[in-house]
Amino acid sequence: MNELEKQYNNKTFEDIKHIDENGLEFWYARELQFILDYKEWRKFEGVIQRAKKACEGSDINTLDHFVGADKMVQIGSGAERIQKDYKLTRYACYLIAQNGDSRKEVIALAQTYFAIQTRKQEITEKEYSLLTEDEKRFYQRNLTRKGNYSLNQTAKNAGVKNFDKFHNAGYKGLYNGETADDIAKRKGLRYREDILDNMGSDELIANLFRISQTEQKLKRDNIQTEKDACSTHNKIGKIVRKAIEEAGGTMPEDLPTPKKSLKQLEKENMKNLLKQ
Repeated sequence: MNELEKQYNNKTFEDIKHIDENGLEFWYARELQFILDYKEWRKFEGVIQRAKKACEGSDINTLDHFVGADKMVQIGSGAERIQKDYKLTRYACYLIAQNGDSRKEVIALAQTYFAIQTRKQEITEKEYSLLTEDEKRFYQRNLTRKGNYSLNQTAKNAGVKNFDKFHNAGYKGLYNGETADDIAKRKGLRYREDILDNMGSDELIANLFRISQTEQKLKRDNIQTEKDACSTHNKIGKIVRKAIEEAGGTMPEDLPTPKKSLKQLEKENMKNLLKQ
């Protein structure tokens, strides 16, 4: 194992990934800068600007992928200054890697990694049938993440402030009274481990249906209170559960929990990339 591989076993792209309050993944540019072996922010920001232009050239809104995250930092004697930073989507990281210094070995690793991961998010229906179960899990998890983000925005407009209560209402409907904590305990997960990362593709699909139908119902009925939003989410969960039952399907709580979480699989995939 060379020194670069040793470094990446300790600090991979997934290790510096963050999850925001809406369940969406992002990377800080300042953290990615050092992983990609750029000593100076000035030079790395030049790469970011080229990545932005590439994004614009594909008719994609850069603001959706490069979000300003400036913050105040101390520079001594109590003085502060603004430090420029960005919150980056996986696609933004991919574009940065593509526009980085190709002479750096770590850039080649980043290009491969983010190309593979970004590709998983752009798959066609025909291709989906050819995926392995784990690949389907990655794909469906990405859809549920986006769906939850959109649902949270709609729920917020409907008056929801306690999002744990709101989401548990939906889980209770779909899982015959189980909350998110109940589901996690049944699956044998560690504290605060993501339950959606520990679902098979069929279970994720059931939750995605619950998420999308709830959002549509909140908008269609112009729900305006947290109480009504929670009630709506619970009802939709029950409707999805009933549909599964009537179709002769397996109840979500009876579906098997995968042996490995998606986070574990991502780390293993990264290690395999480094060995190539």
